[in-house]
Amino acid sequence: MKYNFDEIVNRRNTYSMKWDGGEFIKKMGLTSRYDEETLPLFTADMDLPVPQPLIEALHKTVDHRIFGYSVFPNEYYEAIQHWFKKRHNWDIKTEEIIYSPGTVHAVNIAVRAFTEPGDGIIIQRPVYPPFTRAIESNGRNVRNNALICDENGHYSIDFADFEAKAKEENTKLFILCNPHNPTGRVFGAEELQKLSDICSENGVIIIADEIHGDLVRMNQTFLPIAKVAESTDHIITFTAINKTFNVAGLHCTNVIISNSNLRTKFIKELGMHLASPFTISALIAVYNEGEGWLEQLKEYIDGTMEWVVNFLAERMPKVKTRIPEGTYLMWLDFSGYGISPEEVHDRIYNKANVILEDGSMFGEEGLVYQRICLPSPRPIIKEAFERIAKEFEDLK
Repeated sequence: MKYNFDEIVNRRNTYSMKWDGGEFIKKMGLTSRYDEETLPLFTADMDLPVPQPLIEALHKTVDHRIFGYSVFPNEYYEAIQHWFKKRHNWDIKTEEIIYSPGTVHAVNIAVRAFTEPGDGIIIQRPVYPPFTRAIESNGRNVRNNALICDENGHYSIDFADFEAKAKEENTKLFILCNPHNPTGRVFGAEELQKLSDICSENGVIIIADEIHGDLVRMNQTFLPIAKVAESTDHIITFTAINKTFNVAGLHCTNVIISNSNLRTKFIKELGMHLASPFTISALIAVYNEGEGWLEQLKEYIDGTMEWVVNFLAERMPKVKTRIPEGTYLMWLDFSGYGISPEEVHDRIYNKANVILEDGSMFGEEGLVYQRICLPSPRPIIKEAFERIAKEFEDLK
């Protein structure tokens, strides 16, 4: 089936956080302006229709007319195993799969299960803000192994600093984000192997957030760290259909833990969580029949990113960016304008009426950046950049 991702689907009055959550968004501090003309491109969900097999599976669930407590059938686990074996040659055992109603929830569970108050947890800023909140709100300490950004906007790992922090007393956990949010790095085999080795040698557990792993450029390959590491005894992987297939509202993360002791601790802290019948039928449908849609989506997002790079080169050459190796995010450096982050924010959010995410939310390393989520119909993306460019014309 051929999908038309240029189709604009009106999401207003559908309980959408992006399109109906004006008051919530203001309370978050993202913007002081939100109205019917606002273009919200800040949150990582898509304004694109989902695969047809998913729609059909959900209709079938609705047509049953009863939505009681649900259990996970064998087909649920088989669909996960089929997907990761086919796409990554990763063999996952049924008993290694644990359902969680969301990745951020699972991160908090892991922090509480595997560390004690006062322990150190490594993250790599600029990075997804809920990692910091999960650490600090649970009384743990951030060990920031800041990524290194070169003059071309390419990020790499400071391994000397990483190893030093892994050796620090009470460093117990490392939260790896791969593909990395917001920089878009897809870490290679050598990088992942080195991270795994350092953590293994120092008794540090790795929490690998790989929920963007299906969303890489057409010329890129994503490697789960569990496939690269010599041993997976210290590795816990988070996977999800939420980002890949635009079903964040169905709350479906799967945690893969091969070490039975770690698995027992995680399950004990997690408690019992049952998925809705819609979540179960969705996962089975997309992992068994959604691959064609995904390949079309990746091609479309790649095209959008190429358009953005070309637009900025012509209309806003002072904005530095690069096409990321993975995710559907772009990380925009506005430092070339020589104005404050506050003024950049005002021009984009209040004057252009486009909502992105201030880079400062991802750590001080992101102070001069803005993060944009691009999985919207291309006409919306074009309109957003036209508005933004207009507000920076006086600074050419």
